[in-house]
Amino acid sequence: MRDVKETITEAFTKEDLIYALKDLGVRPGQIIEVHSSLSSFGFIIGGARAVVDALMEISSDGGTLLMPNQIGENSEPSNWCNPPISPDLWQKVRDNTPAYNPERSDLRSMGAVAENFRHRNGVVFSNHPSVSYAAWGRYARLLCNRQSLHFPLSEESPAARLYELKGYVLMLGADLDTATCLHLAEYRSDCRPIVIEGASVNENGQRVWKKYLDLQIDSSTFGKIAPILEKNGIIRKTRLGGCEMSFFPANAAIDEATRYFEKTVVYDLYR
Repeated sequence: MRDVKETITEAFTKEDLIYALKDLGVRPGQIIEVHSSLSSFGFIIGGARAVVDALMEISSDGGTLLMPNQIGENSEPSNWCNPPISPDLWQKVRDNTPAYNPERSDLRSMGAVAENFRHRNGVVFSNHPSVSYAAWGRYARLLCNRQSLHFPLSEESPAARLYELKGYVLMLGADLDTATCLHLAEYRSDCRPIVIEGASVNENGQRVWKKYLDLQIDSSTFGKIAPILEKNGIIRKTRLGGCEMSFFPANAAIDEATRYFEKTVVYDLYR
């Protein structure tokens, strides 16, 4: 039973969403990184299942869907900030965090659509313990078959493969600061300091805490790139109820973000 105080006055179907996606420019055969907020629709009949069904139906003819599968709590606790954790608990977290499992590890802030998607038949996963991806469709294995442990969102990542394959990004009620592929611009512009990260993994049947190198990535500035993309006509937009939907080519957006970071967020140590 839905716990709401106001009467539902709009209800959308899977077919309504498919029509809106087609109006936005989504076509069969495309490779699409999807970010979504189910609540932004208001009420869509069938919930997350209907959204995933719509995406798979429109992508069924040779298309590919890609969604981040971030396991936020399987990460170095000394770097946690939302919320931070007391230093006297850091080692306890490292010693007791379960090893990454793509189907059982809890997603953090990924939403109901990503959660539904990762349990669908035919979905494959990249192997990073903290910032993995789930993918389905023609190029799913190509996108996910090699993601480096170190610097996991850089050139050996699904984000870089999305760029090379001229894929797209679809935002369903989600802000640009959730667009994972834009982190590739941070690596290409050397605008962030290097940090030591860590995660729990299985190695030879044993759970171990594995350290790795990464950048101190920060998506809070991605919102400043949105006006540039709109000014240059890169983003297409439409609405379904209260859900604002955006669609844009990943390579154009990553290139614009790279230029922005090179001009405004220079980390001098790496120049």
